[in-house]
Amino acid sequence: MNQETNTNALNEFDKSQLPSSINVLTILTIIGSSLGILSSAWNYISAKKSYEDLKEVMNSGKLDEAPKFVRGMMTPQMLEMSRKAYENRLPMLILGLVAMALCLYGAIEMRKLKKQGYTFWLIGEVLPVFSTIFFIGTAAFGGFGLIMWMFPVIFIILYTVNRKHLIY
Repeated sequence: MNQETNTNALNEFDKSQLPSSINVLTILTIIGSSLGILSSAWNYISAKKSYEDLKEVMNSGKLDEAPKFVRGMMTPQMLEMSRKAYENRLPMLILGLVAMALCLYGAIEMRKLKKQGYTFWLIGEVLPVFSTIFFIGTAAFGGFGLIMWMFPVIFIILYTVNRKHLIY
């Protein structure tokens, strides 16, 4: 009987330990969310200058000297996206900060093995996608913009696979 009690106690202890996969994912999420907060603030601060610089480069003729792949990225659609980002910088800042806060909170909750953390994190992860579509448009998902969405997709897959470790 004592042997059975010890085995049950060990099983309970194992269930409450933070699995290494969740540990690594949440550490990366905390780092990424912190960088996301800084990025949101920087995008807000530099939106006007970015738009004006892009407009100047496209109108000055300096673009003709640039490599072909750079000229391919500097399209009228890129200028339009930059204009929309500048015009909508405040709501995008607010939604970006809310999204990063949700991701941070979710990661902290998942470190406690709470299932609700996954939900908060997931909302924070997809909120920027919807705000980008709403304020800038779907053109933001082309070219290098597509690379920006690789990480969220990878993390959604990894967290979903490891969700089974969340027990509370």
